[in-house]
Amino acid sequence: MSFDDLDLETLRRRRGEKWKQYPPDVLAAWVADMDFPVAEPISRYIAEALRDGDLGYPVNPTPSALPTVFAKRALERFGWQVDPHNVLVISDVVQGLYVGIHTLSEPGDGVVVQTPAYPPFLNSIADLGRRRIVNELVRGPRGYEIDFDDLRAKCDARARVLLLCNPHNPTGRVFTRAELERLAQIAIERDLIVISDEIHWDLVFPGHRHIPLATLGPEIASRTLTLTSASKSFNLAGLRCAVAIFGSESLKTRFRSLPGHIRGGLGSFGLVASEIAWTSAQPWLDRVLSYLDGNRAHVARFVKERLPGIAHVAPEATYLAWLDCRALGLSPDPFTFFLDHARVALSDGRKTGSAGEGFVRLNFATSRPILAQILERLEKALARS
Repeated sequence: MSFDDLDLETLRRRRGEKWKQYPPDVLAAWVADMDFPVAEPISRYIAEALRDGDLGYPVNPTPSALPTVFAKRALERFGWQVDPHNVLVISDVVQGLYVGIHTLSEPGDGVVVQTPAYPPFLNSIADLGRRRIVNELVRGPRGYEIDFDDLRAKCDARARVLLLCNPHNPTGRVFTRAELERLAQIAIERDLIVISDEIHWDLVFPGHRHIPLATLGPEIASRTLTLTSASKSFNLAGLRCAVAIFGSESLKTRFRSLPGHIRGGLGSFGLVASEIAWTSAQPWLDRVLSYLDGNRAHVARFVKERLPGIAHVAPEATYLAWLDCRALGLSPDPFTFFLDHARVALSDGRKTGSAGEGFVRLNFATSRPILAQILERLEKALARS
């Protein structure tokens, strides 16, 4: 089907949180799910599994299965040579984030987070009793950039972990090699372990290139835990499958000190769907990226021409637009204003830390007609305010 042909009534019948969280008159543009149907090879596998009643226990994901598939894709896409024995299949990236912080630091240790940040970054630090060290991103010529002087100054003696999100959520930045090299040097100097969330690595727009942090050399690789998944790029979040890649045996041993059954089991659908995504669904992803690029341009034009007072820099990756509404003084806050007056559910910037005050995040991974409705509702709400 054409990505333009999405039907709102069909979307509203879905059971996932994106379309169930709010009443039926609200257009959902918040949580990072795409509205597009999954790739045909994946949907065919799931249909065949249901037809055959294939809902039993999954085969254990040994290095001969999904880790090997991942290693092959990492090499082909990013030139990253990964030993499948250093890849552990987990349920999702957020689980890897929590387990990583829990096993690679101690209560009271400092964890560096670069705000505005994906909310589970902030929640994990608080939930696990670690000390939050905020390295706020700063606005530069190409959008948000890392404040390296601030980072170096704040990494005190008990700073243990640095949380990196690249491509960055919510700002959409793809950090350059030069930026990542400077970050790596500080991590090495200050003896930091880096937990690098690279889940959006396949969602990079033309003119930009994702560079896995662990490819920058053995020193930084040895202290990097990389987390990623097929879920974001191939729209499989509900199947709960991700991978953790360890740059050293010691990181892997410490991570696995938390017994596997505490982390929970894996499902067959997630394991097989991820394998199919990474081996057979690239043509679908290529079409999606092209369509998303068109949506990205549409959002940029609309904001510039028809949403005066909102500042926006088109993302270099992801399908998320980070909208700066501070100049409008919307009451009580932009998220609530647009929910109440436009009946559009965006993501609340306040959940990304104080750097997100006055911002909202808009998910543009939907059909062009539905995206047009979302943006026009924002415009009308502002016109009435």
